[in-house]
Amino acid sequence: MVSRARFPRTTAWFLAASLLFPAFASSEPKPKGWNPTINPADFSGVAEDNQYFPLPPGRVLLYRGTSKDGTETLEFEVTNRTKTILGVTTTVVVERHGLNGEIVEISENWFAQDKNGDVWYFGEFSQEYQNGAPANSAGSWEAGVNGALPGIIMRANPQAGDVYFQEFAPGVAQDQAQVMSTSGTSTVLQGSYSGVLETKEWTSLEPNSRERKAYAPGIGLILEEKGQERLELIEVRG
Repeated sequence: MVSRARFPRTTAWFLAASLLFPAFASSEPKPKGWNPTINPADFSGVAEDNQYFPLPPGRVLLYRGTSKDGTETLEFEVTNRTKTILGVTTTVVVERHGLNGEIVEISENWFAQDKNGDVWYFGEFSQEYQNGAPANSAGSWEAGVNGALPGIIMRANPQAGDVYFQEFAPGVAQDQAQVMSTSGTSTVLQGSYSGVLETKEWTSLEPNSRERKAYAPGIGLILEEKGQERLELIEVRG
């Protein structure tokens, strides 16, 4: 996911969040009847020009943050590789998650952009590590397998109030997002941004999973927060 930090798919903006977004403090809205029809002819194949989730091959985004377990790191690498799923050519993105200097998860994620500019998420192979050795891949899913459907990781023209599934794999991954604002400002270790897209994201599979994310135009994810845990962009390569 999408970028996903070790604090689940990564954001509550602390006290400021409750002041900025008071109307969304109650029950989570749900997308209605998520059953997208996938036609390969509707996809362009390469997800490069969505303003909030661009995926130019060769780009690497680096993040650092803190959690109750220590220092979190995330490397988000857009590769030149592709994978065909449901007849759609997807871009392979590799995420490497670290905790206190050790790799704890490596995932291969599959994204594709449709001709309207929406970026879809077709699944992932997620490998967790314990003490440097592969442990389990329980979070893996692929659209078209065992009832899983692709979700939308980013709209081409997001509007406040939009709600959508980012992942739809029953019992495995059911992440959802709601657009809160498209005119935010945010400062992270890498720099300051305006015109920031702010979202609230959660999963029905985990209690208290609500988090906030911020996406900068031309860059993508720059910040995730969940409670007092924070992951922020520190470097952009490529």
